[in-house]
Amino acid sequence: MELTVSGPIGSGKSTVAKLLASRLDFHYMSTGDIFRNNARKHGMSVEAFNEYAEKHLEVDVDQDNYLIEKMKTSDGLVIDSRLAGWLSYKNRISAFRVYITADDETRAERISRREKVTPEQASVLISRREESEAKRYRSLYEIDISDTTIYDLVLDTTNMKPEDAVTAIIERMKELNA
Repeated sequence: MELTVSGPIGSGKSTVAKLLASRLDFHYMSTGDIFRNNARKHGMSVEAFNEYAEKHLEVDVDQDNYLIEKMKTSDGLVIDSRLAGWLSYKNRISAFRVYITADDETRAERISRREKVTPEQASVLISRREESEAKRYRSLYEIDISDTTIYDLVLDTTNMKPEDAVTAIIERMKELNA
């Protein structure tokens, strides 16, 4: 079984996905980590690499094809990716799809801590990245990333501890498999 954990930047998806993988004894994969590593390899910040990817669609296509192949050939994988839920849906890959969100202020605070910038600077970074990604996903795959109708569970983590989010996901999985 594959689990996709998607959601906007700073929603807590990486933290929850890592804990979920650990609790289920599944492998963990982060497309954000892959993207950040590719940005470093190109000598760019994530923001600059996002802009580069807008003009070089092969960046997303290569990463997404890799992700699709992993979903098709793996078992027991938790994938932390804004697009994994949609890619599994569009490619008819069986997966439990989770969408995690949080309010804008909470997301900015989380990114502020991670990136060591002010919450205001984090808000600007988030907006730029989300605009870039939404544009690319629409152009490449005709996906509206804000459409959550394909998910098995939509969870707001604004006031939720990561461990509680993991428990809620596992409970929903059990409900659907009962």
